[in-house]
Parts: sequence; C-alpha cells; structure tokens
Amino acid sequence: MKLKTIAGIFMTTAVLVGCNKEKNDTIETKAEAPFEYVAEEFADIKVLRYQVPGWENLTLKEKELVYYLTQAGTAGRDIHWDQNYKHNLKIRKALENIYQNYKGDKAAADWKNFEIYLKRVWFSNGIHHHYSSDKIKPDFSKEYFNSLLKETNATLAPEIVEILFNNADAKKVNLDESKGLLAGSAVNFYGSGITDKEVEAFYKTKSSPDKDRQYSFGLNSKLVRNASGQLEEKVWKSGGMYGAAIDKIVYWLEKAKTVAENKEQGDALALLISYYKTGDLKTWDDYNIAWLKATKGNIDYISGFVEVYNDPLGYRGSYESVVQINDFDMSKKMAVVADNAQWFEDNSPLMPAHKKKNVVGVSYKVVVVAGESGDSSPSTPIGVNLPNADWIRAEHGSKSVSLGNITDAYSKSGGTDKLKEFANDKEEIALEEKYGELAGKLHTALHEVVGHASGQINPGVGTPKETLKSYASTLEEGRADLVGLFYLYNPKMQELGLVDDWKSLGRAAYDGYIRNGLMTQLIRLEPGANIEEAHMRNRQWVSAWVFEKGQKDNVIEKITRDGKTYFNINDYEKLHGLFGELLKETQRIKSEGDFKAGKDLVENYGVKVDQAIHKEVLARNEKFKSPPYNGFINPVLVPKLDDDGKIIDVLVTQPKSFAEQMLQYSKDFGFLPLEN
Repeated sequence: MKLKTIAGIFMTTAVLVGCNKEKNDTIETKAEAPFEYVAEEFADIKVLRYQVPGWENLTLKEKELVYYLTQAGTAGRDIHWDQNYKHNLKIRKALENIYQNYKGDKAAADWKNFEIYLKRVWFSNGIHHHYSSDKIKPDFSKEYFNSLLKETNATLAPEIVEILFNNADAKKVNLDESKGLLAGSAVNFYGSGITDKEVEAFYKTKSSPDKDRQYSFGLNSKLVRNASGQLEEKVWKSGGMYGAAIDKIVYWLEKAKTVAENKEQGDALALLISYYKTGDLKTWDDYNIAWLKATKGNIDYISGFVEVYNDPLGYRGSYESVVQINDFDMSKKMAVVADNAQWFEDNSPLMPAHKKKNVVGVSYKVVVVAGESGDSSPSTPIGVNLPNADWIRAEHGSKSVSLGNITDAYSKSGGTDKLKEFANDKEEIALEEKYGELAGKLHTALHEVVGHASGQINPGVGTPKETLKSYASTLEEGRADLVGLFYLYNPKMQELGLVDDWKSLGRAAYDGYIRNGLMTQLIRLEPGANIEEAHMRNRQWVSAWVFEKGQKDNVIEKITRDGKTYFNINDYEKLHGLFGELLKETQRIKSEGDFKAGKDLVENYGVKVDQAIHKEVLARNEKFKSPPYNGFINPVLVPKLDDDGKIIDVLVTQPKSFAEQMLQYSKDFGFLPLEN
C-alpha cells in the first residue's frame, strides 16, 4: 500500500545511469552550492529534484548494490507505460521524434503547447493524467500535429492520432459501475470486450492449495481471449509478455545479488529473480516472506507488479521500483511506533473480534530514496507498507517505510500562502506552522505501520478485492487514515516521546485533514468532475462523514465570511470519537466483506463534489502560482571505472532538465516493442 501526502501532492525518483562512463550531459551535485529543488513548472505540475544525503558514508559495495538495483528498476519503466494504455509507447515515440527533430518555429504558441503536452505525457507515463486518470487534451489542433509528423518524418497511425483529439478511451481507470468498470477503462490489463462478470467468473475457478494462503491471482498477467474464445492469462515474465524488459531487470538483479549485504538479502533477491523468470505466484509469496525477514542491511528496495489501484477490478499490479538507503537516525526515532503496534491494536475502537491478538513483524524505517521507476515515478508516495497480501501480513508482518528525502524536498520547495488562504483563523495557521510537518510524519507512520497492519478478516470471508471489489482500495486507504487520525489525538503520542504537546499536534492534524478533505484537494479536479482517485475519495468520505455525523453537536462548523467558505473544528474531543466510530465501521465492512455498506459509504460521501464549493476553491486558488501536483526527476548514478572496467566509485549527479532525463530513459531503457 502507498500513502500519498495529506495535501495530495506526490513526488518521485528513479535513477538513470551511463553504464560504462560518466556522461557529459549531466552535472555533478556540488555540496557547497545551494541545492535547487525546483527543476521546472508546466501546466498543473511542478517538477522537483531530491538529494541523497549520506551517500558518501556508504561503502563501495553498498554503492554498487544501489546502482544495480536502480538500473534494474529503470529497466522495467516501459512496462508501466504499456500497462497504462496500449498505444502509449507508440505515442511517446512519435512525440519524442517530433521534439528532437522539429526545425520549425519554436517560438510559436502551438509549439509551446506541444512541448507542454509532451511533458504532461512524460509525467503521467502516458496520455492519461497521473491523478485524475482523464485523458490529457492537447492545446493544439489535429492539423498542426499532423504537420509536425510530416515535417519530422515521425509516424503514428491515423486512428491513434484521432484518439488524441477525440473522446475515445477518455478514462484510464473508470470506477463508475454504470459505464462498466472495464468497458469504461483504457488501462491495458484486459483484452478488448472482456466484461467485469467474465473476469470475476474466471478467478472464481482459481484456488490455492492452502485456502487460507491464497495466491494473488491475476497480479502479474494480462487477461485476454484466445483464438478459441476462451479467457487466458498472458503472464509478465521472462519469455512471456514484457519478457524483453524483464530479462534486463533480471540481468541487473543478478548483479545486485553478487553484492548483497547479507545472506537474507541475497536469498530474497534470488527468489525475486526466480519470480521474474517464471511468473510463479507461489514464488512471489515466498519472495515477499523472505524480503520481510531481510531487515539487517543498509539498503532495501521494492520491485515487482505491486499496487492494484490502476486495475478497476483490483487484480493486476502496476510495475514499480523503489531503491532505499536507511536513515538510521530518523528510523530509530520513529521505530517506537512499530515497537508499540500491539498497544495500538489493543486500544483501538475496533470490535474485539476484528482485532489481531498478535500483531507480528511490523518494521518501520525512514529511508533515503536513491531511485524510483514505474508506478512510483515521476509522482511518488511518501510512505509505503508492503506486502499487500493480508495472510502474509497476518502471519509474517509487514515493512513500512517513510520516504524521508522526498518529504524533505517537498517541504523545502513550498510555501504557506495557500494555508493562509484556506485556514479559518490565526490559531489554525499557527498550529499548522508549528506542528503540521511533524503531524504529517506521524500520520504517515501510523497509517503505514499501524493502519495497514491492523485488524483482521473474519474466518471464511474472501479477500477485499473479492468482497469489496472496486471499492477495496479507497476503503483500505481510508481505514489506515482513520487509524492514524484516531491516535494522533492521544496522550500516548507524548508518552512515547514523539511530541511535546499531543493535543496541539492532534488539533493541527485534524485541522489539516478536514481542510484538505472538504476543500483544498478539489483544486485537482476539473469543474463539474466527480472524484475517481482512491486516495482523494477516502479523504473526502472520511471528512464528509464526520462532518455530517457531527452536525447535531456542531463538531465541525461551516463558516462563510467575506464570501469565502471555511471549516472550523469546534470540538476536537467529539471529532476524535467520530473518527473512532468510523474506523470501527470501516473495519467491520472489511472484516465481514460487506460490499453494500462499503459501496454506500464511498458513493454517498466520497464521490460527489459540492460544485459550489469546488467553484469557489478553484477561484480562490487562481492567485497561487504553485501547481497542485509535484513530482521528481531522479538523480543519475554514474559509475566511475578503473582501466580494467571495474567500478571504483559511484557518483550522484543531477540531470539538467526533465526533458533530458525522459529522453535519456527512452534511449537507454526502451527495451519493449511498441506493441505488446
């Protein structure tokens, strides 16, 4: 599971490298110079850089390991592009050919709009917006685009050109059941014409040898109809679908295994390699268990087809990679949350039958990201809790990480103007300025470590993707958010030495969550739109539910002043109680597999937008130049070689621009055919 910032802003990393020599098209980071976090801005996006603090303290062997892992991660980049939409690779090739070869008027407005369109496509890993999943519309004509194709000898089939400008494949991930979850989704996980019911029927026939340890069926395959009309899986593995890229992933992972820090890490890497070679889901489970046990080293990573948010049916995982270096100082400070996971479980408002009697294996680290790819880049989570399989979490625990240098880069690149615009009063502003950053870090920790690890499903009840279907992701993220919210306003935070004033910190956290859930996150939506993205949905349904249930006691007051709307919390104690009630109910829905109650909660509170408030929020936000979405270009790791070609050091450099990095990725990591 991934956590995106409460503000809803994401960021990224991924590492690109020249294999044999330093590239002259990168600039080495100079420690003595002020670090430039902001690379550029366009459309609704701010592209940032991030640092890799502590790199100089790693051993050569550790640097090599990070280098190999980031190379492996970036090798799979194009898998995610193809997963997002079947024509993405063809479109990207045409757009990049135009960008690199056009000799015409580059001062013209149409050309400027073309450049922005290409950058938006790069940022979103395809032609659908990375957050809303709406198709990105060019601000230039089809005629102009065709002239660019002709002038640069770039090719793109006319029928695909039409798609860029018409209403076909308008939504990457459609969650409106009335349109058909698959029929309304452009994501490339299923063959044409396959229906929701067919998929459900197909996987009802699948069963693991151990009914209590079900495999993640569908996680690493595309479901298609064969020549006989029967459904079958095209497995993502070496020799299978995406095999050309997966072979490169394996190549670099095998190098990484040679410099593993310890036996446990090496064993986990061996299983991951085997999984990529075979596509075997039992091996995937074995790998995740081994990966959980490998906690001793300084380096860790995430690799695979992991999160299922992009599949409207919740089966198929998007490719991603994250390479991490432990931040020992911050990890020590925050590990206290993991150490007290059982206390949090025992003292939660859940029904006794839904509490875990023994919370096992929860580990929490603050990490320094060295590279990200696929679903984690350019927009990135700030926290991750894996694995996702409920039975593995129950029996073996989970790993939770907070991406420390990502959150640091975000905090150092922003300002407080928006806070002052949407906060109700000076007290709210002061609380946010003093406690907001810490509240965010603690919410991340509680969400990932305690939230996702908490609660249990009743015996005999299916997995959430089976019982809660398209609502499973937003319900799980909301449930984890609620765990964090419930405990942020609790003296235990101060008792554990995490805060100096638990009430003030809790109030700051509650103010920020409600302000965002009911108002400020709406800047990401087009006028008239409903909410589709899982995290946005969960922030609204949590906020809207407690607002409604607290109206009788005026717990949260809607205030209109000078034509502007504000939400002011009048009773933090009662709000804390409401968060607990909602957490109890959300866990019940998950534990019992209550689809109707889950659907009602999301649809009644999390989907529809108050259009009057939305219009107002957009108008108030117009004066701010800062875009609503943030992401990252990745540092470039450059190996330094001796005369015999042996790595003697690895340098951390920064690309000059977003475009430079994207073009370099396409050149050095474009392993897939344009059609897969």
